Amino acid sequence: MQLRRKPSPYEQLEFADMAKLYLGKDRTSVGTIEGIYSISSLVTKKGKGILSSTEKEKTTERNENYSTVVIIHDSQNPNRDFMEIPLDKDFQPSYSVRGEFTGLTDGNVMVYKQLESRGRETTYTFTYDKSHDILEGIRTENEGNFTYTYKLTYLKLFPKGGTELKKQSY
Repeated sequence: MQLRRKPSPYEQLEFADMAKLYLGKDRTSVGTIEGIYSISSLVTKKGKGILSSTEKEKTTERNENYSTVVIIHDSQNPNRDFMEIPLDKDFQPSYSVRGEFTGLTDGNVMVYKQLESRGRETTYTFTYDKSHDILEGIRTENEGNFTYTYKLTYLKLFPKGGTELKKQSY
């Protein structure tokens, strides 16, 4: 049973709106990985069949724009540089941190830990393309004669270079 929300006489903001306000605070979020992203995934399987001598590659799963997340700088936690929070559900009392980015020596390469239920973690290596505002992550697993490649693509929706935060009139 869901509780009905009573209309409030006060202005209400959703978390996505607050994230946009935070990211639009000044131009420091442009050119960094901070932002709101749409995520797509691709899983490929590569290997030789039982009686085959040639290697084949096949796409086993593709999900386009399956989730929207915000990536925010985290100065409070020394074990991560940025945290990922999903924006897919509205009106949550709190939002879960679902991923952590940690930078490496090169400015555009990061390690991403995808936090899963029951304390499990999956690790990806990410690169950031500033010119296209895209994060791309790769993870590979070997299973028997096959190699599975998992690719995550994050397309930045906000803020983009040249995006101005527009004030709304009420």
